[in-house]
Amino acid sequence: MPQDRSTQNKLLSALSEGEYERLVPYLEFVSLPFKQVLYEPNQPIEYVYFPNSGVISMVTITEDGETVEAATTGNEGMVGLAVLLGVEQSPLQVIAQVAGDALRMRSEVFRREVTPDSLLYTLLLRYTQALISQLSQTVACNRLHSVEERCCRWLLLCHDRVGAQEFFLTQELLSQMLGVRRASVSVVAAILQKAGLIRYTRGKVRILDRQGLEAASCECYRVVKTEFDRLFSETDNI
Repeated sequence: MPQDRSTQNKLLSALSEGEYERLVPYLEFVSLPFKQVLYEPNQPIEYVYFPNSGVISMVTITEDGETVEAATTGNEGMVGLAVLLGVEQSPLQVIAQVAGDALRMRSEVFRREVTPDSLLYTLLLRYTQALISQLSQTVACNRLHSVEERCCRWLLLCHDRVGAQEFFLTQELLSQMLGVRRASVSVVAAILQKAGLIRYTRGKVRILDRQGLEAASCECYRVVKTEFDRLFSETDNI
């Protein structure tokens, strides 16, 4: 398998050279700037996305306009799993929370080309299971764990996907993703900064102590990471 696959997306990189090259003509490179909306709730899904970099959030919006993040996706996954499941729309808003780029494919092409006999289809079924685990873990986390623990979990997930020590993140954004007041995030950010785990300035977060951040996080980060790591460690057996 060649080393240069022209993508940093782990699902696409796990494909055989032949299958990847078969799909290349249908893949379009796109930039995903901060706060770009990929899908609006209950609207037709025109494209599926395979992120190379950045962080994409799936967000629930209540009737009164409150938001909370249900799950995140980075270069380990695909955005638009509803299409795989035979659905044309989703009740969630999907938005780029950390800028990056992706390869996208039209939904009708995806349905035609990614068939049950393809490796990508099998990988996406496994990815769906890992994402369901993330969703269920997030529900438990939001109910049972402190804002500080949840904040550490979110920062670690971002750090994994961004692949850089520093990334853009406002307190307003983080409060929306965690479903808490901005004041709560401000207090937590100050605590983490005083502990030497992060440096936060002008809407940018720099991870200073990765191990310390993992120790301050709840077990949910480890559970989710283990599930996704297992997904890719078993690809050779498919």
